[in-house]
Parts: sequence; C-alpha cells; structure tokens
Amino acid sequence: MLILSFLLQLFGATFLLLFAVRMVRTGIERAFGSLFRRLLTGGQSPLRLVPLGTALAIVLQSSAAVTLLAAGFAANGAIAFLPAVAIVLGGDLGSALLIQLLSLEVDWLVPVFLTLGGVLFLKTERRSLKQAGRIILGVAFILIALRFLREAIQPIQDSGVLPAVSIWLESDPLTAFFLGAALAFVMHSSVAAVLMVVTVVGMSALPFGVGAAIVLGANLGSALIPVWLGRGMAPAARRVIWANLALRGTAALITLAAISFLTEAQPPQGWGPGQALVTLHIVFNLIVVLALPIVTFLQPLLNAIAPDAPPDAAPPRHISALDATALASPARSLASLRREVLRMADILVVMLTPVMDLYRSYDSEAGRHLRKEDNAINTALDDIRRYSASMPHDAMSKTQMREMRALVDYAIALEAAGDIVVKRLSSLAAEKNKSGLKFSVPGREELTLIHERVLANL
Repeated sequence: MLILSFLLQLFGATFLLLFAVRMVRTGIERAFGSLFRRLLTGGQSPLRLVPLGTALAIVLQSSAAVTLLAAGFAANGAIAFLPAVAIVLGGDLGSALLIQLLSLEVDWLVPVFLTLGGVLFLKTERRSLKQAGRIILGVAFILIALRFLREAIQPIQDSGVLPAVSIWLESDPLTAFFLGAALAFVMHSSVAAVLMVVTVVGMSALPFGVGAAIVLGANLGSALIPVWLGRGMAPAARRVIWANLALRGTAALITLAAISFLTEAQPPQGWGPGQALVTLHIVFNLIVVLALPIVTFLQPLLNAIAPDAPPDAAPPRHISALDATALASPARSLASLRREVLRMADILVVMLTPVMDLYRSYDSEAGRHLRKEDNAINTALDDIRRYSASMPHDAMSKTQMREMRALVDYAIALEAAGDIVVKRLSSLAAEKNKSGLKFSVPGREELTLIHERVLANL
C-alpha cells in the first residue's frame, strides 16, 4: 500500500510540474512571441546570441523550445548555422540557471503568486495582463508541485526500497546516466526532470554521485527531445539540432567518466547536496557553451549526414494538396481545397519571413528564391480555380458553396500578397541597397513591428 500511495503522489506531483512549466511557457510565448522572432533574427554575432538564448530559455522554461525556434529560423534562412547553435547552447545554459531560481525555498510566495496570478488572469480583460497572470500562476504551481514531490518522497525514504535502489545506482553510474536521459526525454522537459532529481538529492534520499549521473543523463535526454520533435524539419534545422546533441552528449559522457573515477563523489565542503548538484549542472552547460568553436569542425560532417535537398527537387510545400479523386464528394473536395489554401499561406510565410533581412542586406540569391516561391503561389491559385470549377456544385449545399467561394477569394488575396512581396518589397530592398540608403532606428522598429503583425495574422 505504501508503494501504491507513493506512486500516485509521485505521478500527481510530476504531472502538475509538467503542466506548470508548460503553463508558464504558453503565457510567455503568447505575450512575447513576436519579440522573440525579432531578437532571434537580429543578425547579431554568435557570441552575442548566447546570452539571448540564455534569456529565452529562462522565460520560456524550456531549452527544447529555444532549440526548435533557432532550428526553425535556420531552416528558413533567417539565421546561419553557427549563430543558431550559439542560441541553442545559450538556451541550455539558461535552463540550468532557471533550475537555480526554481530550486530556492520560497514556499511562502505560493499564496501571494496564486492570489496575484488569479486576479490578473480571471478579473482583467487586457490580453497582456491575462498572460502575466498565467505566468505567475504557473510559477506558483511549480512551487506547489515541488512541495508535493518532497512530501511524496518522505515516507518512502524511511523504507528499505529507496536505499536499495540508491545502492544499485551508486554501483552502476551508467544505468543512472541512461535513467536520467530517459526521464528527461519521457517528461519532455529537462527543467522538470532536473528539478525532481535536485529535490530528491536535497532530501538525502539519493547520494550526490547518483544524482550527478542522473543530471548528466538528463542533459543528454534534453538534447534528444528536439531530435525527436524536429525529425521532419528541413536539413538545415536538423543540422543545428544534431550539433547540439553531439556537443552535449559527448560532454555528458566525458563528465560521467571523470566522476566515475572518484571513489565516492561528494559535494564540496559546506555545500548542500541539492545546491551542489544545481551548480554542477550550471558549470557543465557553461563548459559546453565554451566549446562553441568546435561546432565549425562538426559542420562538414553534419552537412554529409543531413545534406540539403538538390536545387531542382521540389520542397514539400510545393506539392499540391488538391486531390482529384475527392471531386465526387463535396465534403472531401472542400477539405482538399482548405489544405491547398493553407499550403499557399505557408509559402507566403516563407516569402515574408526574410523580408526585413533583405532591407538590412540585400541578397540577389534570396530575391531569386522569392520569385520562385511566388511562381509556386501563382500555380497554386490557377490549380485552385480549376479545381473549384470542377467541384460538384449541384450536390453542394449553400453553406458549402459559400465556403468554396470564400476559400477561392482568400487564395486570390494570398496570390496578390505574394506579388507585393516580389514586385514591391523585394524591388524596394534592391533599390535601397543600390542607393546606399539606411532606415532611421524608429523607422526600422516601426517596419519590424508591422512585419511581425503581418506574420502573426497569417
């Protein structure tokens, strides 16, 4: 009965922790998503992007989210390979620093955060204040989940089960390492996984050496999360993700081997085991950041593992979603038409994303790429017109006919927007570059804000 009660409390605390971390991340993404896009694609040097990645991971509560953001921008050509990896490594360091903040004993703040967050989220109408309330409530839930975790561990600590597990893991650090990797991967959150381990080690329920091996494994597991989530992304994105895995995985195994040589790993004199574990986690990620120059040597290997598609090969977004076999069914043909319009919108997003970079530094190759994408939009509109004309109008209801016409009208608007990007925005960027003109700082900020709003509306 003790084991069943322990497992129920453990799973309850774990899922509350995962929910709370996600709640904070969702609130911050909704409140500051456009700002993140502007900062990440600001054209800064790799070294300056490391602290940016650190800050983003702290506010997003997830290094995996930062990795996928950076990889996505690399896939779109908004940032190069090395700056993208710098953002990712900075994000890993940021998640480690976040654990230091969340591991502090501040349970007395829980009622304050619950009250303030509840008032902002439930009683205000402004979107920004609601998201602030969501973030504050999420932090309160994290603290509550950690308290639940400590309460769940306390009874089992006095039984014979946990000491037996501790002795086994202490004699086999490699198993503890892979346990940490599995824990972080299954939870899809290195922050939650490491917080759990720090809490348990801080209660002396697990030895420091076992906790260190699990935390190092969690670093590997957190690098595997974006590998899994980004498996369908473009090669340029996967190269960024694999570079992070190579650096963190290698560093984690080397550090584990170094710790294994110690007969009995102990925290420094006067340090609590939990705080020592957090410090080890931070120092480890700082060392990985310092290894950033090694990435340049990895790039040829990663290019071979995940090569770019041949220039003549059509990317997936250029493959029509219109299904000729669905024309006999009004519902199926409408669904096919919807998918094709969404595909057009995706192409337009790809065209719009690098526009502000063209005004910063015009690239004729990028201009050629925009024209190619615009041709794809034009072809899609022609296909949509032919497809809608072939749909079974007699069998369609008035509602279905209205939706079909609305979809065609929206496709026409998307095609017109593509023409504006190529014939006006790109041409103006080329003219600006040729004449050597520069935007004022307020002017650039205003244009960037408009650009972000257009992308958000799409």
